[in-house]
Amino acid sequence: MYPILTLTGQGTHMGKTAAMTVEELEAFLAREFPQAFHPGCGLTIEMAEYGKARVRQAYAEKFIRPGGTISGPTMMMLADFALYVAVLSSIGPVALAVTINLNINFLRRPAQTDVIAEAKILKLGKRLAVMEVHIFSEGEAEPVAHVTSTYSIPPVSAG
Repeated sequence: MYPILTLTGQGTHMGKTAAMTVEELEAFLAREFPQAFHPGCGLTIEMAEYGKARVRQAYAEKFIRPGGTISGPTMMMLADFALYVAVLSSIGPVALAVTINLNINFLRRPAQTDVIAEAKILKLGKRLAVMEVHIFSEGEAEPVAHVTSTYSIPPVSAG
């Protein structure tokens, strides 16, 4: 059974430790999703704790859209990656945890630099995780996007 978690204040972890380390997450992602998480993809996990994660997408010209800004799909992908890392760091290697809702608000134009996403689980239940992400341009204090999302967690098999 997964613990039920409600985070309050400044990222309280209720004394729980991460179910997976950054190294374990990287190995799992490389094994399960080699098409997306591989050397050269530019994605890195900077921090993963119970209930939260910080990830980075290295800047690449291919992420620029007309108008000279980081594209929306790039930021959505990064947000979803951050959410997945936060979920896995809390429940362990569950490949079939999936996004069932993702809402993004673009707040300001991101700079042509690395993009960083900070994810936080707001509520973790047996079957659903409700989360949010703030996306930043490297070196900027104000977020460029805010994301809310819900993940579906498959039932634990009785085995």
